[in-house]
Amino acid sequence: MSKKDNGTIYIRSTETPDDYPRAITDKLDHWAQQTPDHLFLADRDKTGGWQKRSFLETRNEVRSLAQYLIEQDLSEDRPVLILSGNSLEHGLLALASMYAGIPYAPVSPAYSLVSSDFAKLRHICDLLNPGLIFVDDGAKYAKALAAVMPKDARLLVLENPLSQYDCDVFKDVRQTTPTDAVDAANGKITEDTIAKFLFTSGSTGMPKAVINTQRMLCFNQMMLRHALAFLQDEPPVMVDWLPWNHTAGGNHNFGIALYNGGSFYIDQGKPTPDGIHETVRNLCEVSPNIYFNVPKGYEALVHHLRENKTLREMFFAKLKLMQYAGAGLSQYVWDNLEKIAEDTVGEKIVIVTGYGSTETAPFAFTTTWAVDQAGSVGLPAVGLDIKLVPNAEKLEVRLKGPSITPGYWKQPDKTSESFDDEGYYLIGDALKFVDPDNIERGFLFDGRVCEDFKLSTGTWVHVAAIRTAIAQTFAPYVRDAVLTGLNEGYVGALIFADFTACKKLCPDLPANASERDIATHPAVQAHFQKCLNELATKSTGSSNFVARAILLESSPELDAHEVTDKGSINQRAVLTKRADKVAELYTDPSPAGVMIAKKG
Repeated sequence: MSKKDNGTIYIRSTETPDDYPRAITDKLDHWAQQTPDHLFLADRDKTGGWQKRSFLETRNEVRSLAQYLIEQDLSEDRPVLILSGNSLEHGLLALASMYAGIPYAPVSPAYSLVSSDFAKLRHICDLLNPGLIFVDDGAKYAKALAAVMPKDARLLVLENPLSQYDCDVFKDVRQTTPTDAVDAANGKITEDTIAKFLFTSGSTGMPKAVINTQRMLCFNQMMLRHALAFLQDEPPVMVDWLPWNHTAGGNHNFGIALYNGGSFYIDQGKPTPDGIHETVRNLCEVSPNIYFNVPKGYEALVHHLRENKTLREMFFAKLKLMQYAGAGLSQYVWDNLEKIAEDTVGEKIVIVTGYGSTETAPFAFTTTWAVDQAGSVGLPAVGLDIKLVPNAEKLEVRLKGPSITPGYWKQPDKTSESFDDEGYYLIGDALKFVDPDNIERGFLFDGRVCEDFKLSTGTWVHVAAIRTAIAQTFAPYVRDAVLTGLNEGYVGALIFADFTACKKLCPDLPANASERDIATHPAVQAHFQKCLNELATKSTGSSNFVARAILLESSPELDAHEVTDKGSINQRAVLTKRADKVAELYTDPSPAGVMIAKKG
C-alpha cells in the first residue's frame, strides 16, 4: 500500500497471479480429455427428470453448434443474441459461440416478455446488429421478435418455429457435422477476442454493452480459484438459478463450474414465494458444495430450511461455502443460516460476499476468512490494482487489471467517461477500511458515491447505510427504498413493499387484491408505521434519521427504468417519475399516506 500527499491510496495484492488459458473454452477441451464422463450440465426436461451432459458430450455438441454458427457468417459485427433464460441449450449455444470465436449477448427475458414497448430490446438490436437470434419458444417471443428482428438475421428456436423468418430448430442444427473450420476458427482466438457482450443499465436506464474479452473471463476465474482454494481440491457441485444475462450468473457461477471441472445443475426456481419451491425441490435432490444466491433468495430459503428436514440435510451435507451478492444480507437471515447449519451438521458454514460489477468480470474483492456479520467485502483479488480517492467524506474505489473491461461496444463516449487519466475504472462506489491500522482485515462497502447527498444543513446523508437499515428493520415486508432530502431539512423515504409478504398482514383481502389495496390496508400501514418508529430509535442524528416515509402503492416499472431486470432500483429514475410523492414528503401539513417517525 502507498499513499500520495493528496490522500489517494494505491493497493495491490503481494501474491503472484497464476497461469490462465487464452480462452475459457480451452477448459472445455481440457476436462473433456481429463474427465470425459464427469457430469458438467444438467437441466430438467418437460417430464421433470434431469437431462444431463458430461464434459465430453458437451464438447461434442458445442463443436457441432460451432460449425452451424460458422456457416451463418457471424462475427463481432453480427453476433449471436440469446433472448431466453437459463437452459441446457442456452449454455451449449453460448459455449459454441465462444468456441468459434463469435461473440454472443445473453439478454434479459424481461426485455421481451415483461416490457410493453420493447424499447430496451430495440436499443440492443440497433447497437449489436445480431446475425442470429435464439429463443426457446417462437410463439412466446413472437411479439418481441416482430418489433426488433433484423431483416438479415436468422432465428433459432427450440420449439414453435416462426415461418415469417429464416428459422432453424435447435434439435436439427445440433446434429451438424463439425469440419476443420471449427478448429481453424478456434485457433484464431486470442486473449483480446470478444467472448460476449453483457448489458448493464446506467442512470439513463438504457443498456450499455459491456465488452467481455477472453482475457477478462479467464483471468477472473484464475482469481477466483486462487482465492477460493478449495476449488482446487474437489470439483464444485452447484445448484444455481442466477440469470446468465448477468455477470454473477453467467460469468462468475457458470464459469466456476467450467473452469474447475465441476457440475452445474440449472435451477429454474426464483427467489420469490412461489419460485422458491422449485429451488427447494432441486436442493432436496442435489447436495451442493458451494452455493450462491442473492439476499432475497436466502431469505426465502431460510423458512424452508427450518421446516424441511430433507432439505436441511441435503443442503448442508457437503456445503463448504455460501456466498451472497447484489445487496446486503439481513443479520437475522445470516444468524438463521448459521444456526440451522450448526443444528444440522454440527458446525457453521462459511458465509462470504464478493464485490465487483459487470465491468470487472465480476470478481474483484472477497473475504477468504469467516466473518460474523454482513457488510465486509474483504480484500482485492490477486492481480488487481486498487486506487482509493478521497471524495467528499468517503474513499471512492477505482480498479485496473486484466479482468477489467476495455469499454462499452460502440459507445466511446461512455468508455472515456468510465476511466480516469491513469486507466483506472470508475466503478462509482466507496469503500472504507474495517481497521485503518490493519489492512489485512479488509474493507466494508460504503455505498455509491453518486447517491449520497447533503441536507440543507450541510450534513451528508450516506444512502447505502440507511437503505440497509430499512431493509433489516422492515424485513421481510420491504423490497427496497429510495431516499430523499437533497437540500431539504430532513431525510425522507419512498418505500417499495414486498407485496406478497405484506399480503400476509391482511388475510381478509381477497386473493386477487391489487397492490394499492395491500399498501393502503390499515394493518399494513400500522406495521410500517411501527417499523419506521423502530428505525427512528436507532438513529443518532439528522444524517440517519428517516423523518417521513411513504409506502408506494405500486411496484417499480421496468419500462420507466425504475428497476433493472435483475431487480435493483434506479434511484434517479424513481425520484424523477414519482416527483409528486417526493413533494408530499416535504409538504406541511403532511398529506394522507405520509408516515411521520416518532422516536418515543
